[in-house]
Amino acid sequence: MNDLERNQLIQEINDLRKQRKAVILAHYYQPGEVQDIADFVGDSLQLAQQAAATEAEVIVFCGVHFMAESAAILSPDKTVVLPAPDAGCPMADMVDAQSLREEKAKFPTYKVVCYVNSSAEVKAESDICCTSSNAEKVVNSLPGEDILFVPDQNLGEYVAEKTGREIKVWPGFCPTHHRITKDDVLKSREQYPQAKVLVHPECRVEVWQQADFVGSTAGIIKYAESSPAEEFVIGTECGILHELQKRCPDKKFYMLTNMVCPNMKKTDLKKVRDSLLNLEPKITVPKEIREKAIGALEKMLAVKK
Repeated sequence: MNDLERNQLIQEINDLRKQRKAVILAHYYQPGEVQDIADFVGDSLQLAQQAAATEAEVIVFCGVHFMAESAAILSPDKTVVLPAPDAGCPMADMVDAQSLREEKAKFPTYKVVCYVNSSAEVKAESDICCTSSNAEKVVNSLPGEDILFVPDQNLGEYVAEKTGREIKVWPGFCPTHHRITKDDVLKSREQYPQAKVLVHPECRVEVWQQADFVGSTAGIIKYAESSPAEEFVIGTECGILHELQKRCPDKKFYMLTNMVCPNMKKTDLKKVRDSLLNLEPKITVPKEIREKAIGALEKMLAVKK
């Protein structure tokens, strides 16, 4: 696509956005050109908050399926469209409602804390949701409770470490983050000795134990902005570099290794335009599932930062 075609496409998106009274939400892992046309770019918690609060009639969710589902749960009166309907999440697929029900039957006193990287059906079986931004605070909001954390074992183990709580974790993981090893961190320190290592808690325990900072995408960006350091090694999906370089043009960022989520890269400008034009693919959640799942999401949003 040449510059003229791209500019024309952006103009079509802007015109349709006004006509449809739409808001475009994009995750930090989306391609840079998609982030640039969004009304709001954020991490999972920020996007959930935006979806719950928006007065727009249409939500165009540039992310993956579970994110658009969460928006549909929180804003049932809105039209929610996902430009890339095949953008799934391998971690979310590692837990299903029936398996969770069976686990809950074994541990009936446990509260289920559900990472938002999960299906609506799983959220409906959970007591409260969390994101990587607020997982620690969510767990601390359940004093004295036994906790089953689904589906990310790495985030669950990180929260257990931070809170000092014993947490039963589900054996799920993000393939993009889970493949990073301690050796990758050690090699990056040799290569960039002046750099701070910033990683996401979806990484393995052996990885975040070696990092200078562990946090969500929004947390990593905030740390890089406020730190006096000038060089950073980034241990999360590469889409975050777009925002980091915009906010910190005088700082240097290096990827810990090649971290690309193929699902997050399925959205493009043409798909955004087409979703606004046709209001498809529309994401809906059955009423009985939505009514059970919304409680878990609303409890999450009620936990104060």
